[in-house]
Amino acid sequence: MQKNLYYGIPKSRHTGGEANENPWTGKKALIVGMARSGVAAAQLLCREGAAVTVNDLKPREAFGDKLDALAGLPIEYRMGEDGLDALNGKDILIISPGVPIDAPIVKAAREKGVPVTGEMEMASTLLKGALLAVTGTNGKTTTVSLLGAIFEAAGKVPHVCGNIGYPLSAAALESRYDHVVIAEVSSFQLETTETFHPLAAAVLNVTEDHLNRHGTMEVYTGLKRHIFDAQDESNFAVLNYDDEICRGMAEGLKSRVLFFSRLHEVEQGAFVRDGRMAVRLGSEEKNVCAVDEIRIPGPHNLENALAAAAMAFSRGVPAPVIRQALRTFQGVEHRIEFTRELDGVRYINDSKGTNVDSTIKAVQSMKAPTALILGGYDKHVSFDPLAEEIAKTPLIQNCVLIGATADQIEAALQKAGYTAIHRAGTLKEAIDTCRALSAPGGNVLLSPACASFDMFQDYEQRGRIFKELVHELT
Repeated sequence: MQKNLYYGIPKSRHTGGEANENPWTGKKALIVGMARSGVAAAQLLCREGAAVTVNDLKPREAFGDKLDALAGLPIEYRMGEDGLDALNGKDILIISPGVPIDAPIVKAAREKGVPVTGEMEMASTLLKGALLAVTGTNGKTTTVSLLGAIFEAAGKVPHVCGNIGYPLSAAALESRYDHVVIAEVSSFQLETTETFHPLAAAVLNVTEDHLNRHGTMEVYTGLKRHIFDAQDESNFAVLNYDDEICRGMAEGLKSRVLFFSRLHEVEQGAFVRDGRMAVRLGSEEKNVCAVDEIRIPGPHNLENALAAAAMAFSRGVPAPVIRQALRTFQGVEHRIEFTRELDGVRYINDSKGTNVDSTIKAVQSMKAPTALILGGYDKHVSFDPLAEEIAKTPLIQNCVLIGATADQIEAALQKAGYTAIHRAGTLKEAIDTCRALSAPGGNVLLSPACASFDMFQDYEQRGRIFKELVHELT
């Protein structure tokens, strides 16, 4: 990983101190990738006095009104081209999370000696307020959203941002020194961080995902652990004690380690004892609430709640405030989201189930006979663990397969001895098939175990279309 151009700034704003100087004023920056994070990065750097050029392989007209936020700003547009010529004379290349670190533009920058960094790393140098960060294969969005609810209940102004559709650059534009910035962080973003310094950070779990980009589990796991690398002894690393990979990350960390566990009583962190959640920090231990008071259902959400409680408690949030948020937080859109009941059948949108482990957790949450919609974009992972879970779960009575991975999933299900397999060409056809297969008292669950890019723009569009199609049923 190449060093960031501005590595070594004495005080970043998000660690509580005033920045000594603005490192971006007058710098010539090329931003590649004009999705939401790229647009927000351009806005932020223009505010900070940088000379900004933006680039994307797609032409400007392909973005519709998505670039309107940049109207009137002194920006050079290099759209619909590879951006290689735009590198000439630039001080830094800033890439959006969707741009791989082995992309031609990145290789060219390094050959020219142009430093490369990511949108999140750049934005973190300009944040104000306390920075918290959460990564992991699953549960990130729920955990950061719950943390936002906890800090709001504590009277703080939270900015829930990062890999959640509200970029860190957007939070940097709006944050103040007394605010709390809570970032959902993906492995893609961690590829380009070096000075990114959360006061408390968590790795929720690590299971196979994104191997089409990262290649091996060793690389993927290393990227997750990288979230702690800029921390010091005054900071907190929050880790899942019940996940062997996460538990092993504690070795060698400079920060204070807090574990969370739903199965064991940990020495420091958050745990369950006699059906109640407790938190312990130093010699102080507090009861938070009964497990059955937590509004979001399922064992995976108990883990998310424990992680959020440990992080909030480390930042001084009192246990009664954490309890209030846990009792009222309703969850996030597209994650085991009840959509509609029709003819006695409940339709559930889990479009955010974009990997095998996430869908396994959704399967384990089902309490009634279920028809499951699976399939999507190929991330080069094994579906065997999911197939084995489905085969041993009698409530999953039918699987309807769609998308590019349908053949792979069918082969894994057959290998596991599961035969109630159906095919559909579209999401609408899959819903209609599930409806025909379901009886009153049952569920239809969209939890694809795959990304959406073969058929949809993103998992959010997939989930919205699922809900629209379900509400159109008569």
